[in-house]
Amino acid sequence: MGKGRKNKDFNPYNCGVTHFLNLIGGKWKIIILYAVSKDCNRYSSLQRMIPAISKQMLVNQLRELEEDKIIERIVYAEIPPRVEYKLTPYGKSMIPVIQTIREWGDNDLKMKTAGSQV
Repeated sequence: MGKGRKNKDFNPYNCGVTHFLNLIGGKWKIIILYAVSKDCNRYSSLQRMIPAISKQMLVNQLRELEEDKIIERIVYAEIPPRVEYKLTPYGKSMIPVIQTIREWGDNDLKMKTAGSQV
């Protein structure tokens, strides 16, 4: 029996922000989505790109993103088998939001770095 996600459907005020964060909130999902959007689409390359994530956490996050139809898992019938992930159209619709977050973060880091050098 798998454990269900605690907060997946928690949205008592029917808030769009809460809904968005229930889908891709947390420490890793946005990073995983950003990586997949930049063609880092194999499990091993995701592990290399996000070295702080545990193997089990990466598997869990990928499964949740797949369950929510944000990414698609493609299994190629080869020897050895090859698995790749790609964004679904639904997942692609989230990339502009993630891009805006990245731009804000880059600008804030520059300002903080510039401020510490003064």
